[in-house]
Amino acid sequence: MKIFVLLYNPNTDNEGIHSIELNGRTIVLMFEEKEDADRYVGLLEAQDFPVPSVEMVDLNEIKDFCNRCGYETRIVNKNFIPKTIEDRLLITPPQKNLEVNNWVDEISKTNEFDNIDSIRENLEKLL
Repeated sequence: MKIFVLLYNPNTDNEGIHSIELNGRTIVLMFEEKEDADRYVGLLEAQDFPVPSVEMVDLNEIKDFCNRCGYETRIVNKNFIPKTIEDRLLITPPQKNLEVNNWVDEISKTNEFDNIDSIRENLEKLL
């Protein structure tokens, strides 16, 4: 299944995905309809947020990425109607923005730590 996500600097070394922070959780928004994603981008721009691109991607690819990074995913379905305050964030951006310059690729960070653990294990075997 194809869905739409909001990407910053797509297809570059500094690519990032739009997410929201909610109660200490990082949530990546996915949109079933391109028009809903475009509307959300317009709202971000109106609030002076950096403007992401709307990109169509495979749902499973994004879910795999989010699982590796410890992010949650939320899909904004066609004709979505919010029922809670939390649901409202899925259609209206928050008022506050986190700095997006020079972010670190979470997957690279994870791989670095995996490599450190591997090195540590090999050194312990030498003892």
